[in-house]
Amino acid sequence: MSTGTPSRRLPTGVREDAARRGAEETEYTLSALVENKPGVLSRVAGLFTRRSFNIDSLAVGETENPDYSRMTIVVEGDDKTVEQVKKQLNKLIPVIKVSDLTDDESVDRELAMFKVSATPDSRGEIMQIAESFRANIVDMGTSSIVVEVSGDTDKVEAMEDMLQQFGIKETVRTGRISLARGEKVTDETVN
Repeated sequence: MSTGTPSRRLPTGVREDAARRGAEETEYTLSALVENKPGVLSRVAGLFTRRSFNIDSLAVGETENPDYSRMTIVVEGDDKTVEQVKKQLNKLIPVIKVSDLTDDESVDRELAMFKVSATPDSRGEIMQIAESFRANIVDMGTSSIVVEVSGDTDKVEAMEDMLQQFGIKETVRTGRISLARGEKVTDETVN
């Protein structure tokens, strides 16, 4: 769990806090096709733990073939370290294939929900902000509104920035999911 304000990214993909420290770390998006069996997530996460490598985002779901799951893993590091992690991921038995979507044309999405403090006077403005982001109001209480937004990370963070003025009580985010654009298939599954 992170504390404080989340770090924003520069156009190069480097986190602002890393750039201030002079770090050469870049954000990488990896897609791993894995067997859909108990314990696979633990084994993959364990690999990152053993290397003292932080996972920024992890999303896992069954593919079009129920025998396989696809993991989208967002990590930050230098080229050499991430290349080593990819090689080690490929060595794990339940991992079928690892694809690096960092430099590829890909479609990235994230889902977030924000519980925002709302007064009778601010409800209309919050609803207008939600509408401008094509977000949904999914719950309304006497003193709060829950807003659901999906899109790329920049859109989710921009929405969060707009809602800060009202007071965000809670936030939950799914983490990034990603697929290759066009006819390219991220990773083939066996049918």
